[in-house]
Amino acid sequence: MSPVDWVVLLGSLFFIVVYGTFRNRHHKDLDSYLLASRGASWRTIAVSIMATQASAITFLSTPGLAYVDGMRFVQFYLGLPVAMVVLSITAVPVYARLKVYTAYEYLEKRFDLKTRTLATFLFLVPRALSTGVSIYATSIVLSVLLGWNIYVTNTVIGGLVIVYTASGGARAVNWTQSHQFAICILGMAAAFVVIVHRLPADVSFLEATQVAGKLGRLKAIDFAFDPKDRYNFWSGLVGGFFLQLSYFGTDQSQVGRYLGGRSTTESRLGLLFNGLVKIPMQFGILFLGVMVYVFYQFNAPPVLFNPVEVAKARSGPQAAAFRQIEERHAAAFEARRTATRDVIDALRAKDDVRLEGARTTLVGKERDLKAVRTDAVKVAKASTDTNYIFLTFVLRYLPAGLVGLIVAVVFAASMSSNSAALNALASTTVVDVYGRLIRKGKADAHYVRVSKLATVFWGLLAIAFAQFSNRLGTLIEVVNILGSLFYGTILGVFLLAFYFKRVGGTATFVGAIAGEIAVVLCWAFSPLAFLWYNVVGCGLTIAVALLYGAVRGPRTGSGPASVVYASALHPARRDGPSRS
Repeated sequence: MSPVDWVVLLGSLFFIVVYGTFRNRHHKDLDSYLLASRGASWRTIAVSIMATQASAITFLSTPGLAYVDGMRFVQFYLGLPVAMVVLSITAVPVYARLKVYTAYEYLEKRFDLKTRTLATFLFLVPRALSTGVSIYATSIVLSVLLGWNIYVTNTVIGGLVIVYTASGGARAVNWTQSHQFAICILGMAAAFVVIVHRLPADVSFLEATQVAGKLGRLKAIDFAFDPKDRYNFWSGLVGGFFLQLSYFGTDQSQVGRYLGGRSTTESRLGLLFNGLVKIPMQFGILFLGVMVYVFYQFNAPPVLFNPVEVAKARSGPQAAAFRQIEERHAAAFEARRTATRDVIDALRAKDDVRLEGARTTLVGKERDLKAVRTDAVKVAKASTDTNYIFLTFVLRYLPAGLVGLIVAVVFAASMSSNSAALNALASTTVVDVYGRLIRKGKADAHYVRVSKLATVFWGLLAIAFAQFSNRLGTLIEVVNILGSLFYGTILGVFLLAFYFKRVGGTATFVGAIAGEIAVVLCWAFSPLAFLWYNVVGCGLTIAVALLYGAVRGPRTGSGPASVVYASALHPARRDGPSRS
């Protein structure tokens, strides 16, 4: 990177960390530290929700996924708008009325302590692991820029997030996310403009998109029902609906964003705005990846996109074999570029017969180039480099200043989502574990201190998991698979709480255990696409709980779902009866 890029990058990082650390470092009570005093507007909530979900993985891995697989991933979000409407009607007013710090507090009043504890555990595990993956995504950037060891880089990035999240709490998360998200959108838009500008002078934007279409990269919707296919209309609409309903309705990293709303209306508007904007935003990021793919139809891509592994291969024991592969790759690219030009000529001539022949040839040349890359991966013993595709393009082709901005985008997105995740992990740990099972009824100052320590603990655990993330594959898929292993079961528990008043805690607990076992078995032994895990976990949790309740008789000792509930942290402030 040029000196201008470093100024832009370091300036952005300095602003984010310092602003997040000192803007709201003084917290007198737990409400202020965990929920920003419940004073967020719908705009702040909306941006915070989107920024929490749009991590560094979104801006690094999603364009790479579109490069290799086209627009199909957008179907993942088809169930999102419906989920936002359902949550606005059901979950938001319940949480607002109960004045809870976390979603899991509600489960103890509705069911019992063991059900609350189980749901807490099912949240903490995947969220901590996903945070580790997100830290690794950011470390990729710094390791490529500076040549640092990836393990050292994971520690540096994770440490930065820990410092300003522990210092600033939820208000730091909310305030910094609005600025971070603006940088993200600006940077991605600038990258798109540069791609279009750097296409060959005689190739129009329309012709470039037509080439992508002829190669199948623009096919966004697939109506064929195949439970083994990860992304189609049905998996996105049904499986995606269940996943999004669980993620936004039960995952504290998102629930905490709208629990901090100044009113139910503000929280609802924040969710609904996310439902309207998220799909177009994700479509734009995927389309950016497709345009990078088109760009490399005319400009030679590297044989591998991970520059660190390329450098190792060129100097390692297989250096001669790798050089031969690079020569084969250059020849295969030239053949593909010629075939691409033939497709464009056929489009201009409006000759359908010639176009189909040219397209068939291009598909064959694309297959040949992919085969060479496969050989390169074997010789270099490299891991998947999908996560490096967009970063490599940025570093090679964007002008000075803009490179620094794009890299800042990745760091901003990482800090945004990771800080929200650590804040959620800390609040859940303090409210649902420490404050409920270990030390009840202490002063707010005590719980704020413990929350900061919990933030450090979960941050260190996430850093530890980040050290293994280079073995996991395409990161945007990894985090969603991790979530799908748990989200369906948690959703089943909450749906039982909201809608099945005669089901008790023991039946729900047994149902959740059965649902989670079924999901793990599906993941381990079946070809079922991961989005359907959410349907399996939720459906089986509810079915087993209802069956158990029918066999064992109606529940006893649980309050109605609508009862007003307050935290065990402050028993003197409860509106309801004692829970001791």
